[in-house]
Order: sequence, then C-alpha cells, then structure tokens
Amino acid sequence: MSKPEPRALTRVTPVITGELRSKIDRVWDAFWSGGISNPLEVIEQITYLLFIRRLDDIQTLAEKKSRVTKTDVESPVFLPGQAHLRWGQFKNTSPEVMHKTIADEVFPFLRSLGDGTTYSEHMKDARFTIPTPALLSKVVDMLDDIPMADRDTNGDLYEYLLSKIASAGVNGQFRTPRHIIDLMVKMTAPQPSDEICDPACGTGGFLVAASEYVRGTHTEALLDSLQRKHFHRSMFHGYDFDSTMLRIGSMNMLLHGIESPDIRYRDSLSEGAAGDADKYTLILANPPFAGSLDYESTAKDLQRIVKTKKTELLFLALFLKLLKPGGRAAVIVPDGVLFGSSKAHKDFRTILVEDQKLDAVVKLPSGVFRPYAGVSTAILFFTKTNSGGTDDVWFYDVRADGFSLDDKRSPVETNDLPDVLTRWQNLVDEKNRARTEQSFLVPKADIVSQGYDLSLNRYKEIVHDDIEHRAPLEIIADIETLEDEIAKGLAELKAMLS
Repeated sequence: MSKPEPRALTRVTPVITGELRSKIDRVWDAFWSGGISNPLEVIEQITYLLFIRRLDDIQTLAEKKSRVTKTDVESPVFLPGQAHLRWGQFKNTSPEVMHKTIADEVFPFLRSLGDGTTYSEHMKDARFTIPTPALLSKVVDMLDDIPMADRDTNGDLYEYLLSKIASAGVNGQFRTPRHIIDLMVKMTAPQPSDEICDPACGTGGFLVAASEYVRGTHTEALLDSLQRKHFHRSMFHGYDFDSTMLRIGSMNMLLHGIESPDIRYRDSLSEGAAGDADKYTLILANPPFAGSLDYESTAKDLQRIVKTKKTELLFLALFLKLLKPGGRAAVIVPDGVLFGSSKAHKDFRTILVEDQKLDAVVKLPSGVFRPYAGVSTAILFFTKTNSGGTDDVWFYDVRADGFSLDDKRSPVETNDLPDVLTRWQNLVDEKNRARTEQSFLVPKADIVSQGYDLSLNRYKEIVHDDIEHRAPLEIIADIETLEDEIAKGLAELKAMLS
C-alpha cells in the first residue's frame, strides 16, 4: 500500500452553531414526547422531509433556468396540479392542513417516484409516522430555517442527527466513531480516480468521509467535467440489507453534496461479489462481526476463499473478491481474526500474508465502541495483489483515542491517532524502532514462524523493571519495632483511662 505524502486534511468534527444544535435538540425532544422513541425512526422521518424539500429546490432551480433560457422545464418533478405537494406551498398552510396533505398526498407521491435515482429508489416504502400536526409544524419550521445550499451546514446537521443513534444503540445499529473513520480515510488517502466501496455501509460514514477528503485534497480534479461526473455518479458504492439504513445513508451522501451515489440493497454475504468482482480500488468498512451464517445461505464464491460460517471472515473474503488487483482496504475486525485458532482463521491470515500484501495492523483500545459494545478490535490494512508482496508488517498499539474509554466517552487530552498517521506516512523511520515501542515493523519471516498470528502482543517485547527487595529479616525487624510501638501506645492509653 503506497504511503501518501502529508496533505491538508478535511474537517473532522461536525460544526453547527449552538442555536441550531439546541433547535435540533428541541425537535428531538418533541419527537420523544410525541411518542416516537426510536431514534432511527426520528431520523428517517426527518430524512423524508429533507428529501421533499430537496425535490422542491431542484424544480425551483430548473424553473429559474427555464425562465432565463425561455425553454420548458427539463424533467419536472412536480407536474401541473401538484403545486400543493411542494415544500414551498404546504409549509405555509395550517398545521392541520399540512399534516393531512403530507400524509394523504405527499407520501403516496414519494412512493410513486420512478426516476431511477438513488434517492427515489429508497423512498418506495416510505411511511409517514409523525403523529400530530403540532410536531410536524415544528419540524418543518426547523428544516425551513436551514440554508440547503450550504453543503457544510447540511452535512453537519445530519452528522449531528446521526450521532444520536450512537447514544441509543437501537436495534444493534451503531456508527463507527467519526475520528476512527477519519483516521482510516487519511491513512488510505483516497484519490480522484478511486472507486470506493463499503459493502456494509449503514449510514454511509466511510463514503462521506472519503468524499470530504477528496474535496479537501484534490479540489483541482473536481474542476474537470469527466472527473466531476465520476465523483458524483461512479466513485462511491455502498451496500446494506437494511432499507432504513439505505435511506439514511443515501440522504447523508446527498446532504454532503454527492448527487447520485451507488447505494443499493444487497445481502453481501449471500449474493457474494457477483458482477462486482475485481471492481473497486478502495474498500473502507466496519462490517458486522457478530454471529454466523448457514453454509447454504452463503455465497459459494466466498466459501471457496475461506470455508467458514463466521461473518467477519466471510466479509474479509468478500473484500478480497471485490477489490481490483492493486486495490487496497482498511477494515475494522474483531481481535479474534488476528489470533483465532480455527482452520478458517489460520487459512485467511495465511492468504493475507502469502497471497496478498498485508500492510499494517493497528490495534484499537477496547473502549472505542462504548457504550454499546466493549469488543476489542483492530484495523487491518492490506493490498490485493494475488501474487504476495508482504515484506514488513507495521504494528501500532493505540492506547488512547482522545476520549475516555468508559461508557461516557468524554474528551481527554491523550490521543495517539495523530501519531499513528504521522508514523504511517514515514514508515522508513519505523525500521529502527524497537519492539518495546508503541509501533514497530515485523518482518514477514517472523510472522510465518509464529504460525501467521497477527496479535500485537505476540511480537511486542515487554521491559521489566529490576526491583530491589529488602532482606526478609530486615522487614521482620521493622514489623517487630512497629508492634512494640503499638503495644506501648495501647499501654499509655489504658493508663489514661484507669
């Protein structure tokens, strides 16, 4: 995996004003008091409304263009007689009329959209569940105040909404922490020519971060029309088998300025790579790694790579299948992948080291996914070659990520992640690092001699401090002296009380 030169880095943390943040919090509280307590449902309903507003904005721009060019509106979303379905119209009606219009007409209209875009595809089973006109009116007023032309504001708003999923951990859905995603993106340094895939995309966090990185580091490339078309229509690919996640992930991409990403329904492990084999140049993912599948329901092409029912190994096999030769991957795996003793675990590690190019193992502290999971994980970086190439594998032991490692995950000063990136970008300097350090290189021969075990502790050397202990008789003498002093004190106390 080629090491990028240090570049200007994109914004990591969503920045929204205190006023907007408190407004979102008030609407969020209103949803909960209104009977919608599932945060995914809250975000889904907001997603629908954002999409409705987006449709109106698109047609408004088309109408302005038609007036200037004196031509008909190109591909109108709303036809004559449907003006009352537009955001700009119904937002000015009474709460009761607005609620009835959206429930009885706007949502059926959404479900009927068939223009083939990513967004209309995921609105086919849209359901309106906002229970009261008053709540709907609050939400519409809030969204109407947001300048949708500002990509950063749109993206930050949605990132803040998505952060609320993490605080609830509903239905097993949780987001990879943004700072971990950001590290993985910077370490792989996406290029304008990449085709990037997350086969378990969820809310689209990896794809969004990759798009922001490319915008921030290759602004000149997006001035080219062909490159711009690739960026908006063929650079980003995401799969998931949860339709709610697909809707939320699609909207996340839209609000971060990606016009038509390839976000699709797919049970990746059942369908396998199919027509997407050898297609992508970069995979960024944190796949599900709880549970196992039946052999019968698992794609046969994946079983040929590694015969197992473990989802984490099947996803890794899928990633190898999807990557083009020369393609690279950064994926989060449970610790068991590094040292598991089953034949499938050993076979896959052998494949990574012998048949492909294993670049790095970055060990994460076990509290990274708290409060909803305490599992120990690592990030694997590898390159698909089909012809080997593993030389030295870089190990880094991350002990702090800038947040406390308890359920509160409060910000703290200690943070190894900037050091991880700096050292990754200067691996030549790592050759002289001792294995007592926090990071070091391990030759392939050492990994082979350890049976392809990839756990950092297998190679890390611990320095034990020499401690001089006092002689036992000296310690006993001190104890006897203390006992004499205690006895003397007790005698004096007894005399005072008699």
